[in-house]
Amino acid sequence: MKLIIAIVNNDDSAVVSSALTRENFTVTKLSTTGGFLMVGNTTFLIGTEKERVPRAKEIIKQYSKTRAHEAASSASFGRGLADGELGASVNVGGAMVFVLSVDEAEKY
Repeated sequence: MKLIIAIVNNDDSAVVSSALTRENFTVTKLSTTGGFLMVGNTTFLIGTEKERVPRAKEIIKQYSKTRAHEAASSASFGRGLADGELGASVNVGGAMVFVLSVDEAEKY
């Protein structure tokens, strides 16, 4: 058995969740916040058999899109932004996926 931990941007979480459950994956959703940009994410916990891991990863990859995000520079923290003082444009979204081996799992 494997445990997939997938961190997905909130903008993509509903479609990722729907696609996974449509293919009979059991999904637990956790609301999380990224540390760098402090934007909302959804962390999915997916327990599945080893043979189904590639399909789960395909679904997550298919529905997790990257997009540009204007990030305020850290120099603005505590004082706000002046006109025309947006920080750099950075790519956000996509997904970070971890696959862990599970020694034991019980459902009650």
